[in-house]
Amino acid sequence: MIVVADSDNWDIDTPALTVGLRGNVAMQVTVRTLGHASHSGMFGGAVPDAMMATILLLSTLWNADGSVAVEGMTADEGEYPEYPESQLREESALLDGVNPIGNGDILGRIWSKPAITVTGIDAPSTANASNTLTPVVTVRVSARVAPGQQASEAHAALEKHLLGHAPFGAQVSIDEADDGNGFLVDTSGWAVAEAEQAMADAWGRPAVEMGVGGSIPFIADLVEVFPEAQILVTGVEDPDSRAHSPNESLHLGVFRRAILTEALLLARLDARD
Repeated sequence: MIVVADSDNWDIDTPALTVGLRGNVAMQVTVRTLGHASHSGMFGGAVPDAMMATILLLSTLWNADGSVAVEGMTADEGEYPEYPESQLREESALLDGVNPIGNGDILGRIWSKPAITVTGIDAPSTANASNTLTPVVTVRVSARVAPGQQASEAHAALEKHLLGHAPFGAQVSIDEADDGNGFLVDTSGWAVAEAEQAMADAWGRPAVEMGVGGSIPFIADLVEVFPEAQILVTGVEDPDSRAHSPNESLHLGVFRRAILTEALLLARLDARD
Protein backbone atom coordinates (compact mmCIF):
# COMPACT_ATOMS: atom_id res chain seq x y z
CA MET A 1 0.00 0.00 0.00
CA ILE A 2 1.22 3.50 -0.90
CA VAL A 3 -0.24 6.57 0.79
CA VAL A 4 0.07 9.92 -1.00
CA ALA A 5 -0.89 12.54 1.59
CA ASP A 6 -1.26 15.49 -0.76
CA SER A 7 -4.99 16.04 -1.11
CA ASP A 8 -8.10 17.54 0.42
CA ASN A 9 -10.82 16.79 2.96
CA TRP A 10 -14.53 17.46 2.57
CA ASP A 11 -14.43 20.10 5.32
CA ILE A 12 -12.62 20.72 8.60
CA ASP A 13 -14.83 18.17 10.38
CA THR A 14 -15.21 15.48 7.68
CA PRO A 15 -12.36 13.35 6.33
CA ALA A 16 -12.12 12.36 2.71
CA LEU A 17 -10.39 9.77 0.60
CA THR A 18 -9.60 11.09 -2.86
CA VAL A 19 -10.72 8.54 -5.44
CA GLY A 20 -10.26 10.61 -8.61
CA LEU A 21 -7.79 13.21 -9.83
CA ARG A 22 -7.73 15.09 -13.10
CA GLY A 23 -4.64 15.00 -15.27
CA ASN A 24 -2.86 18.11 -16.47
CA VAL A 25 -1.43 19.62 -19.62
CA ALA A 26 0.57 22.84 -19.53
CA MET A 27 2.30 24.65 -22.38
CA GLN A 28 3.83 27.97 -23.28
CA VAL A 29 2.15 29.60 -26.27
CA THR A 30 3.86 32.41 -28.17
CA VAL A 31 1.98 34.56 -30.68
CA ARG A 32 3.84 36.76 -33.19
CA THR A 33 2.41 39.17 -35.72
CA LEU A 34 5.15 41.77 -36.31
CA GLY A 35 8.89 41.84 -36.81
CA HIS A 36 9.15 44.83 -34.46
CA ALA A 37 6.93 47.19 -32.49
CA SER A 38 5.19 49.89 -34.50
CA HIS A 39 3.30 53.06 -33.62
CA SER A 40 -0.31 52.16 -32.77
CA GLY A 41 -1.60 55.37 -34.32
CA MET A 42 0.32 54.98 -37.56
CA PHE A 43 -0.71 51.36 -38.24
CA GLY A 44 -3.50 50.52 -35.79
CA GLY A 45 -6.66 49.46 -37.55
CA ALA A 46 -4.79 47.88 -40.44
CA VAL A 47 -2.13 45.75 -38.73
CA PRO A 48 -2.97 43.11 -36.08
CA ASP A 49 -0.81 43.31 -32.99
CA ALA A 50 0.17 40.22 -31.03
CA MET A 51 -1.96 41.15 -28.02
CA MET A 52 -5.09 41.38 -30.14
CA ALA A 53 -4.31 38.08 -31.84
CA THR A 54 -3.59 36.41 -28.49
CA ILE A 55 -6.85 37.60 -26.95
CA LEU A 56 -8.84 36.35 -29.94
CA LEU A 57 -6.99 33.04 -29.97
CA LEU A 58 -7.48 32.41 -26.26
CA SER A 59 -11.19 33.27 -26.50
CA THR A 60 -11.71 30.25 -28.77
CA LEU A 61 -10.79 27.87 -25.93
CA TRP A 62 -14.14 28.31 -24.16
CA ASN A 63 -17.81 28.18 -25.03
CA ALA A 64 -20.10 31.04 -24.06
CA ASP A 65 -20.83 29.38 -20.69
CA GLY A 66 -17.13 28.98 -19.91
CA SER A 67 -16.95 25.25 -20.60
CA VAL A 68 -14.02 23.96 -22.65
CA ALA A 69 -14.54 24.24 -26.42
CA VAL A 70 -11.52 22.19 -27.52
CA GLU A 71 -12.53 19.26 -29.70
CA GLY A 72 -10.97 16.04 -28.46
CA MET A 73 -10.81 16.96 -24.76
CA THR A 74 -13.29 14.57 -23.20
CA ALA A 75 -15.38 14.49 -20.01
CA ASP A 76 -16.07 11.71 -17.54
CA GLU A 77 -19.42 11.22 -15.84
CA GLY A 78 -20.31 10.01 -12.37
CA GLU A 79 -22.46 10.47 -9.29
CA TYR A 80 -21.65 13.30 -6.93
CA PRO A 81 -22.46 14.33 -3.35
CA GLU A 82 -24.73 17.30 -2.82
CA TYR A 83 -22.81 20.52 -3.37
CA PRO A 84 -24.94 23.66 -3.77
CA GLU A 85 -23.84 26.78 -5.58
CA SER A 86 -23.78 28.62 -2.24
CA GLN A 87 -21.05 26.27 -1.03
CA LEU A 88 -19.06 26.80 -4.22
CA ARG A 89 -19.30 30.56 -3.75
CA GLU A 90 -18.14 30.41 -0.15
CA GLU A 91 -15.25 27.99 -0.69
CA SER A 92 -13.95 29.64 -3.87
CA ALA A 93 -14.51 33.25 -2.72
CA LEU A 94 -16.61 33.93 -5.83
CA LEU A 95 -17.60 37.59 -5.75
CA ASP A 96 -21.21 38.73 -5.60
CA GLY A 97 -22.64 39.04 -9.08
CA VAL A 98 -20.03 36.79 -10.67
CA ASN A 99 -21.57 33.63 -12.08
CA PRO A 100 -20.07 30.12 -12.03
CA ILE A 101 -18.97 28.73 -15.39
CA GLY A 102 -19.61 25.44 -17.16
CA ASN A 103 -22.69 23.26 -17.17
CA GLY A 104 -24.06 20.23 -15.40
CA ASP A 105 -23.43 19.15 -11.83
CA ILE A 106 -21.02 21.54 -10.08
CA LEU A 107 -18.79 18.80 -8.71
CA GLY A 108 -18.85 17.14 -12.13
CA ARG A 109 -17.39 20.33 -13.60
CA ILE A 110 -14.57 20.27 -11.06
CA TRP A 111 -13.87 16.53 -10.80
CA SER A 112 -14.83 15.02 -14.14
CA LYS A 113 -14.61 17.61 -16.91
CA PRO A 114 -11.68 19.42 -18.51
CA ALA A 115 -10.78 22.99 -17.59
CA ILE A 116 -8.41 25.51 -19.15
CA THR A 117 -6.76 28.41 -17.34
CA VAL A 118 -4.29 31.04 -18.53
CA THR A 119 -1.90 31.15 -15.58
CA GLY A 120 0.62 33.69 -16.81
CA ILE A 121 1.31 36.24 -19.54
CA ASP A 122 4.44 37.96 -20.78
CA ALA A 123 3.55 41.34 -22.30
CA PRO A 124 4.31 44.99 -21.57
CA SER A 125 3.13 45.93 -18.09
CA THR A 126 0.76 48.82 -17.55
CA ALA A 127 3.63 50.77 -16.00
CA ASN A 128 5.70 50.30 -19.16
CA ALA A 129 2.87 50.62 -21.67
CA SER A 130 3.43 52.79 -24.72
CA ASN A 131 1.42 53.64 -27.81
CA THR A 132 2.83 50.76 -29.82
CA LEU A 133 1.56 47.60 -31.44
CA THR A 134 3.04 44.68 -29.50
CA PRO A 135 4.91 42.32 -31.83
CA VAL A 136 4.97 39.21 -29.62
CA VAL A 137 3.04 37.89 -26.58
CA THR A 138 3.66 34.69 -24.61
CA VAL A 139 1.15 33.02 -22.32
CA ARG A 140 1.17 29.95 -20.10
CA VAL A 141 -1.87 27.76 -20.71
CA SER A 142 -2.76 25.17 -18.07
CA ALA A 143 -5.41 22.55 -18.74
CA ARG A 144 -6.94 19.96 -16.43
CA VAL A 145 -7.77 16.68 -18.09
CA ALA A 146 -10.77 14.56 -17.16
CA PRO A 147 -9.94 11.26 -15.41
CA GLY A 148 -9.79 8.47 -17.93
CA GLN A 149 -8.30 10.52 -20.76
CA GLN A 150 -4.58 10.25 -21.43
CA ALA A 151 -2.76 13.54 -21.01
CA SER A 152 -0.96 13.00 -24.31
CA GLU A 153 -4.31 12.79 -26.11
CA ALA A 154 -5.57 16.00 -24.48
CA HIS A 155 -2.25 17.70 -25.23
CA ALA A 156 -2.53 16.84 -28.91
CA ALA A 157 -6.12 18.14 -29.01
CA LEU A 158 -5.20 21.42 -27.30
CA GLU A 159 -2.15 22.01 -29.48
CA LYS A 160 -4.14 21.27 -32.64
CA HIS A 161 -6.81 23.74 -31.54
CA LEU A 162 -4.35 26.53 -30.80
CA LEU A 163 -2.45 26.11 -34.07
CA GLY A 164 -5.67 25.81 -36.05
CA HIS A 165 -7.39 28.91 -34.63
CA ALA A 166 -4.64 31.51 -35.05
CA PRO A 167 -6.38 34.73 -36.16
CA PHE A 168 -5.10 36.79 -39.10
CA GLY A 169 -2.48 34.14 -39.88
CA ALA A 170 -0.57 34.97 -36.69
CA GLN A 171 2.48 32.80 -36.06
CA VAL A 172 1.83 30.53 -33.09
CA SER A 173 4.55 28.39 -31.49
CA ILE A 174 4.26 26.02 -28.54
CA ASP A 175 7.01 24.84 -26.21
CA GLU A 176 7.87 24.04 -22.58
CA ALA A 177 5.07 21.48 -22.43
CA ASP A 178 4.36 19.44 -19.32
CA ASP A 179 1.85 16.58 -19.17
CA GLY A 180 0.59 14.36 -16.38
CA ASN A 181 -2.08 11.66 -16.36
CA GLY A 182 -5.05 11.61 -14.02
CA PHE A 183 -5.87 8.83 -11.59
CA LEU A 184 -8.91 6.81 -10.56
CA VAL A 185 -8.76 4.69 -7.39
CA ASP A 186 -10.05 1.13 -7.36
CA THR A 187 -12.23 1.39 -4.24
CA SER A 188 -12.84 -2.36 -4.04
CA GLY A 189 -9.45 -3.14 -2.46
CA TRP A 190 -8.83 -3.90 1.21
CA ALA A 191 -6.66 -0.78 1.65
CA VAL A 192 -9.58 1.59 1.03
CA ALA A 193 -11.68 -0.15 3.68
CA GLU A 194 -8.85 -0.02 6.21
CA ALA A 195 -8.14 3.66 5.51
CA GLU A 196 -11.80 4.69 5.73
CA GLN A 197 -12.19 2.89 9.06
CA ALA A 198 -9.07 4.63 10.39
CA MET A 199 -10.48 7.96 9.27
CA ALA A 200 -13.82 7.27 10.93
CA ASP A 201 -12.08 6.35 14.18
CA ALA A 202 -9.83 9.44 14.12
CA TRP A 203 -12.40 12.00 13.01
CA GLY A 204 -15.50 10.59 14.67
CA ARG A 205 -17.50 10.51 11.44
CA PRO A 206 -17.47 8.50 8.19
CA ALA A 207 -15.12 9.46 5.38
CA VAL A 208 -16.38 10.87 2.09
CA GLU A 209 -15.07 9.44 -1.17
CA MET A 210 -14.46 12.44 -3.38
CA GLY A 211 -12.79 13.55 -6.55
CA VAL A 212 -10.40 16.47 -6.71
CA GLY A 213 -9.98 18.80 -9.64
CA GLY A 214 -6.25 19.09 -9.15
CA SER A 215 -3.51 16.79 -10.39
CA ILE A 216 -0.76 14.67 -8.83
CA PRO A 217 0.90 13.33 -11.98
CA PHE A 218 3.52 11.16 -10.30
CA ILE A 219 0.77 8.86 -9.00
CA ALA A 220 0.39 7.52 -12.53
CA ASP A 221 4.13 6.77 -12.43
CA LEU A 222 3.68 4.89 -9.14
CA VAL A 223 0.96 2.78 -10.74
CA GLU A 224 3.30 1.90 -13.59
CA VAL A 225 6.30 1.08 -11.37
CA PHE A 226 4.30 -0.69 -8.63
CA PRO A 227 1.31 -2.25 -10.43
CA GLU A 228 0.41 -4.51 -7.50
CA ALA A 229 0.30 -1.70 -4.94
CA GLN A 230 -2.93 -0.17 -3.68
CA ILE A 231 -2.58 3.60 -3.75
CA LEU A 232 -4.48 5.80 -1.31
CA VAL A 233 -4.71 9.56 -1.76
CA THR A 234 -5.30 11.41 1.51
CA GLY A 235 -4.21 14.79 2.79
CA VAL A 236 -4.31 17.61 5.31
CA GLU A 237 -6.00 20.29 3.24
CA ASP A 238 -9.51 21.66 3.69
CA PRO A 239 -11.63 23.85 1.37
CA ASP A 240 -10.08 27.03 2.81
CA SER A 241 -6.45 25.88 2.59
CA ARG A 242 -6.00 27.92 -0.62
CA ALA A 243 -3.38 25.56 -1.98
CA HIS A 244 -0.60 27.19 -4.04
CA SER A 245 -1.85 30.67 -3.19
CA PRO A 246 0.20 33.31 -1.35
CA ASN A 247 -1.95 32.67 1.74
CA GLU A 248 -1.88 28.87 1.82
CA SER A 249 -2.74 27.53 5.26
CA LEU A 250 -3.16 24.40 7.33
CA HIS A 251 -5.99 23.88 9.83
CA LEU A 252 -4.37 22.48 12.98
CA GLY A 253 -7.42 20.40 13.88
CA VAL A 254 -7.36 18.74 10.48
CA PHE A 255 -3.61 18.22 10.81
CA ARG A 256 -4.00 16.54 14.20
CA ARG A 257 -6.74 14.21 12.97
CA ALA A 258 -4.76 13.37 9.83
CA ILE A 259 -1.79 12.34 11.97
CA LEU A 260 -4.06 10.26 14.19
CA THR A 261 -5.58 8.63 11.10
CA GLU A 262 -2.14 7.62 9.87
CA ALA A 263 -1.22 6.15 13.25
CA LEU A 264 -4.47 4.19 13.44
CA LEU A 265 -4.05 2.99 9.85
CA LEU A 266 -0.55 1.70 10.58
CA ALA A 267 -1.88 -0.06 13.67
CA ARG A 268 -4.67 -1.68 11.66
CA LEU A 269 -2.17 -2.85 9.05
CA ASP A 270 0.05 -4.27 11.75
CA ALA A 271 -2.93 -6.19 13.12
CA ARG A 272 -3.55 -7.68 9.68
CA ASP A 273 -0.23 -9.50 9.92
